[in-house]
Amino acid sequence: MENQLAKSIEERTFQYQDSLPSLPVPSLEESLKKYLESVKPFANEEEYKKTEEIVQKFQNGVGEKLHQKLLARAKAKRNWLEEWWLNVAYLDVRIPSQLNVNFVGPSPHFEHYWPPKEGTCLERGSIMLWHNLNYWQLLRTEKVPVHKVGNTPLDMNQFRMLFSTCKIPGITRDSIVNYFRTETEGYSPVHIVVFCRGRAFAFDIMHEGGLITPPELLRQLTYIYKKCHSEPNGPGVAALTTEERTRWAKAREYLISLDPENLTLLEKIQSSLLVYSIEDGSPYVTPEDYSQVLERLLIGDPTVRWGDKSYNLISFTNGVFGSNCDHAPFDAMVMVHIAYYVDEKILETEGRWKGVAKERDIPLPEELVFTVDEKILTDISQAKAQYFKEASDLQIAAYAFTSFGKRLTKKKMLHPDTFIQLALQLAYYRLHGRPGCCYETAMTRFFYHGRTETVRSCTVEAVNWCQSMQDPSASLVEQRQSMLKAFAKHDKMMKDCSAGKGFDRHLLGLLLIAKEEGLPVPELFKDPLFSRSGGGGNFVLSTSLVGYLRVQGVVVPMVHNGYGFFYHIRDDRFVVACTAWKSCPETDAEKLVQMIFRSFHDMIHLMNAAHL
Repeated sequence: MENQLAKSIEERTFQYQDSLPSLPVPSLEESLKKYLESVKPFANEEEYKKTEEIVQKFQNGVGEKLHQKLLARAKAKRNWLEEWWLNVAYLDVRIPSQLNVNFVGPSPHFEHYWPPKEGTCLERGSIMLWHNLNYWQLLRTEKVPVHKVGNTPLDMNQFRMLFSTCKIPGITRDSIVNYFRTETEGYSPVHIVVFCRGRAFAFDIMHEGGLITPPELLRQLTYIYKKCHSEPNGPGVAALTTEERTRWAKAREYLISLDPENLTLLEKIQSSLLVYSIEDGSPYVTPEDYSQVLERLLIGDPTVRWGDKSYNLISFTNGVFGSNCDHAPFDAMVMVHIAYYVDEKILETEGRWKGVAKERDIPLPEELVFTVDEKILTDISQAKAQYFKEASDLQIAAYAFTSFGKRLTKKKMLHPDTFIQLALQLAYYRLHGRPGCCYETAMTRFFYHGRTETVRSCTVEAVNWCQSMQDPSASLVEQRQSMLKAFAKHDKMMKDCSAGKGFDRHLLGLLLIAKEEGLPVPELFKDPLFSRSGGGGNFVLSTSLVGYLRVQGVVVPMVHNGYGFFYHIRDDRFVVACTAWKSCPETDAEKLVQMIFRSFHDMIHLMNAAHL
């Protein structure tokens, strides 16, 4: 990363944005062919035949008309999907987003210079915060290297959304405000907001034209910490952000009507670079077991996070850190990159501040005191009650598999991401006795403002292989051949999806055109096989590769009877994090993870045995 930073002097972070290609619209015939393939594992012959007829009718009739309208839209917009996706996937959603939509992850420093240790949170926090603020400055001056595949630049737009960004609740649809500007574009806010024990404070991070230093940040954090730990707790207005969206929107409107100053305070939080959360509690974490720290990050104290902020940086009393981020403005890869940058800096400096110790006379943090009344206090306690009720239903199992990792799978000529996806398919099949429709994220950042496409990892080839693994009469050679077919299929799908040739977003576009035109919902989308195969966000496995660095994360399942599954890949290990709802009698995150680890061994055994 250091070399990249040095090399990037002549290249600016956002310089290629204008020259990126527009998001393409795939061919209708190809998309429908791929869709039909994807429903096969979930249908008997009769059902499949019926769906085939529905698809044929759609292709020759209304589908073609909708497709033409979509092509016209794509001519007029550089990314035909962007606005739709933001609305449908995030802003129109009414369920509480802090728990159901946000993603979280621990900072990896506990693996080296910062193992959990009581009494270190303020000093470490000041250093951690400082490195984050340096990254903000790199973005402001466009010195964050452009991401590339080979020599092809990728879209960097999501990095604009990391700082000074917030979601605002609306009665029927939320909105996003982004106050970040590069230096050439003009002024960008320079304050952060700190939450501690239900109270909020703000202070500027610039002084006399430069960033304040870790000793100066430590003074500010210590002031807030001592004040909050020696005085009564605040009302915890932040807990309102955990509410169902329309209820939160109404509570916010009421809060503003109580006192116009409340709006000023809300805008102070919205525009802040980030929210720094001082959380009581010391979650257990080791390089092999992430379960408890992920749980605290996802379902910790609702009065010290602003659930709508793009970046809540969370500190625990044992000097362990993590983040909780609203998913609407960006995908997890943005967080992975800043987390990796900060971790590398902490490694370089051995987790210490080696600069000037002298503190300047900097104004103390200002407390943001909301005017509240009985109604708001009741709203806050109701928000907390519903939040804790839902949070108590979540099960998280997150462990490192350390027998082998990327190095061995590459040696066996197996793509490590596909390796994990197929292990998951086999584990689900063994645990539930049926195929599991699966969403895997593919990134479409080759295109202007591209975000994601769906790879449906549960293929006919994957199911055939799972069946062969459960068939005592199948030979190792047959099982291995079957597995390699499943690998080839998955690798090709991932390539297609990243190149703008997936079909899920295309189908969504056709459905939304029909809605906009006031047409009835086409039969294709009402077919039981559409939702049974995952369509409409009904995937029982919601999965994503967090990358090949030391960074892990987690999300909740997409559906009540499903699993959330994030993983990262290293040379010597795979780290997986799985979530499930306890109130669903058929899902169990712990069992699924153990089954996945068994699958890893079985797959390598197949590769080894086949050489005998």
